[in-house]
Order: sequence, then structure tokens, then C-alpha cells
Amino acid sequence: MSDKTALVTGCSSGIGYYLALELAKRGYYVFACARRLESMNELTKLYPNKIITFKMDVSSIDSINEGYKFVNNKLNELNLSGLDILYNNAGSSCTFPAIDVPDDALIKCMNTNFIGPVRIVHTFSRLVIAKKGTIAFTGSAAGYCPFPFGSIYGASKSAIGQYASILSFELKPFNVKVKNFITGGVKTDIADKRSLPEDSIYNINEMKAAFETRQKMSERNNPMDPKIYVVKAIDEIENGWSSTVDVYLGTWSILPRLVAIFPRFLILYIFTIKFHLTGVWKALSEKYKQE
Repeated sequence: MSDKTALVTGCSSGIGYYLALELAKRGYYVFACARRLESMNELTKLYPNKIITFKMDVSSIDSINEGYKFVNNKLNELNLSGLDILYNNAGSSCTFPAIDVPDDALIKCMNTNFIGPVRIVHTFSRLVIAKKGTIAFTGSAAGYCPFPFGSIYGASKSAIGQYASILSFELKPFNVKVKNFITGGVKTDIADKRSLPEDSIYNINEMKAAFETRQKMSERNNPMDPKIYVVKAIDEIENGWSSTVDVYLGTWSILPRLVAIFPRFLILYIFTIKFHLTGVWKALSEKYKQE
């Protein structure tokens, strides 16, 4: 029997769900968590002897501490030591104009995408060090590209990218690898479906089509099948260069590299056209010039 172990957050659907399945298929004992246990029922049916589900909300420090107790006790019961993979996958979208982000959306996004993973690494790191394992993050191209109406989500992913970079440097003496998967389009259900706030300065007729285009950016741009994505991600963890932290994966994951090369005015021009913002900017300028 294999003694390989992994913990994956955000396993109710999408990337996390398929990560759990693929890891179990490869012989790992998988600790799969989400905010709701019932959302992971199918995982335990498919791999009852390999996937162990438990409830953990990554935005709650109390829930993380309870999750650690559960995992540590289960490892002891199975006579296993540590974690080969700690995969921080849980995520929360936040698509709003930068000046209109509701406070609850701000807190949820930063807690889920940045503060939660930092707390999880702090809590579970000794288990990873014990196995000289890998700590992974589901990052995003949005952390490096000036996508309109994605300031908070982008900031959370940019922050986790810098955290991963320095974490890798600091964990080198312990032979622990760190991977930040800078993710492009993947076919998941993470897209934000919330409307603009009623009192938003951008709440004009011309904005409707542009905002919908932004919200559905991933699904309209040939997103990668999550089953393919997770195979590539786990292959990178198992066989990739230990010194490589940033791994570009998913449709158009190359965009951050292009953004770094081309002049900002050109990138903004392209995004203005792509997201149908020319008419929006003109209407807003005329409206508030009159007022």
C-alpha cells in the first residue's frame, strides 16, 4: 500500500474535485475538504478507501485548527507521517469595479484566497516538512494582468504569488518544494454572478454588456478541461524542477508574460476592445462631465 498523502482544499467542485480524484487514482491518501461535507459525497463513493473528506472553511482560523486536529489524528490512525502534498486550491471570485467592492465581498475574497492559505501553511507546514513534500497554490493570471473589475481578486492572487515565491526561498533548507500554478482559463463554476451595486458610478446601460463579458471571460475563451489541468499540475509536482515556483497552466496562462513584455498602453488598449469598454468610457465621461 502506498504511504503517499495529500491535503486538498476546495474539493466541492472544479479543480479541487478533480485533484482529489487524480491523486487518489495515483495512490495517494487524499484529505479532501470543503465548507460543506455533502458537496463531496461523490468523492468518497468513487474512492472510499483513499479519499477522506472533512469539513474545513479556509476563511476561519478556528475551522483550520479543527481541520488540523482531524488530519493529524487520521494520519496517526493510518500509521502515516506527514503530508507529501498540501494543495491550497479553495478560491473565491470578486468581480466589481475597484471603488465599488462591497465590504463583505472584499473580506471573503482576501480571507479565502490569501489569508486562509497563509494560515493553512502555518498550521500544516510541519507535516509537509516531515515528508519533504510540496506546498501548492492555485494562483491566477488575474494576479498579473490588469483585467478590468478584477482589482481585489487580482490583488489576492498577486499576494499569494509573492508569498509562494518567498516561501519557496525560506523552505529550501527543508527540501520542501513550492508551486504557484498561475492559472488561465479552466472550465469551473468560480465566475462571479453578482450584479453591480445599485449605487455604483458604473451602473449605466452601456455597462451591462461589458460587465457580462468580464464575468464570463473564462467560459467564453475556450477554457481548459479541469481533468486535463489537474493531470498537468500533479505531473509538475511529482516530476517538475524543484526550483520552479511559477507554473503557467490553463488557457491563455501565457498572458502574464505578454503583459510583462508589452507597453502598458498597448495592453490596456487591447483589454478596452476585448471587454467592450470604449462605449462605456465615453458614456461615463460624458455623463459626469455634464454633472
